[in-house]
Amino acid sequence: MYAITGITGKVGGALARSLLADHLPVRAVLRDVAKAAEWRARGCEAAIAEMDDAASLAAAFTDAEGVFVLPPSEFDPEPGFPEARRVIDAVTEALILARPAKVVCLSTIGADAPHENLLTQRTLLEKAVGGLGLPVTFLRPGWFMENAQWDVPAARDEGVLRSFLQPADKPFPMIATQDVGCTAAALLREDWSGTRIVELEGPARVSPNDIARAFAAALGHPVSMEIVLRETWKDIFRAQGARNPQPRIRMIDGFNEGWIDFANEGRAARKGTTTVEIVIADLVKASGG
Repeated sequence: MYAITGITGKVGGALARSLLADHLPVRAVLRDVAKAAEWRARGCEAAIAEMDDAASLAAAFTDAEGVFVLPPSEFDPEPGFPEARRVIDAVTEALILARPAKVVCLSTIGADAPHENLLTQRTLLEKAVGGLGLPVTFLRPGWFMENAQWDVPAARDEGVLRSFLQPADKPFPMIATQDVGCTAAALLREDWSGTRIVELEGPARVSPNDIARAFAAALGHPVSMEIVLRETWKDIFRAQGARNPQPRIRMIDGFNEGWIDFANEGRAARKGTTTVEIVIADLVKASGG
C-alpha cells in the first residue's frame, strides 16, 4: 500500500494515477472528506488527515509500504517559517509512529541554498525527516513550468510576458508537474537504504524568452518579453496581498544570481520528457485561449 499526501494536486494526482495504472494499491490521504468518494471510485482507500495533525497522519501512514509526503507550500510565510515548522513537526512524529518501509518527500531545487529564502521551508523538512533513520528519498524538482499559468492572461490579452526570472535569455532548470508525479511514483517502487537526493529537471533548460515563444505559438500571436525590475518587486507583491515578501524575493534572486541551481548545472539530474511548449499549450487551452 502506498499512502499519498497531496493527492488532489497536480503532482500527487499524477503520482497516484501512475501507481493505479500499474494496479498498485493506493491510500489517498485527504484533508477534505468530500473528496474521498472520487478517489474511492478510482480504486483507492481513503484516509482523512490534516498535514499538521500527527495522530491522523500516523494512522494514514500505518502499514504503508511507501509514503509520499507533499507538504503544503506557504508563499507568504511569517518570519522563521512557523507554518512549515508545524507541518514538519507533525510529519516527523507521524513517520516515527508509523515507521513505513520507505518515504519519498517532495523537496525542491534550492533546498541546499546558502541563503535563506522561500525554499528554506524544504531545507527544514529535509533536515528533520532525514534524521529519522528511515529510507528516505528527497525529490528536488526544478521550477515548475506550470507557474506560467499566472502569465496566461497577460500573454493572451496584452501580448506580453512579464518575467521576474532574468535575464530573458538565461536558461533555468524547469520541470512539468506531470513528470514530477511520474518520477515520484517510480521512486516509490525502488529499493534503497538511508537518505538519498534525486534532482529532476526537464529535457532542456528554459529561458523567459523560450516561454514567450511558447506562448506565441500556442496563442497564434506575438508575445513580447518585459523584464520586471527588481526594485518594483516588493510593492508588486505587497499589492498582491503579501505581508512578508522578502523570502519570495530572495528565492527569485537565487535563481537569477545562480545560487539556486542543481549541482554541475544539472548534469547528474534525472530528466523529464515534457517540454515547456506542451505545458504552455495545455495552459492556454485550459484558459479557453
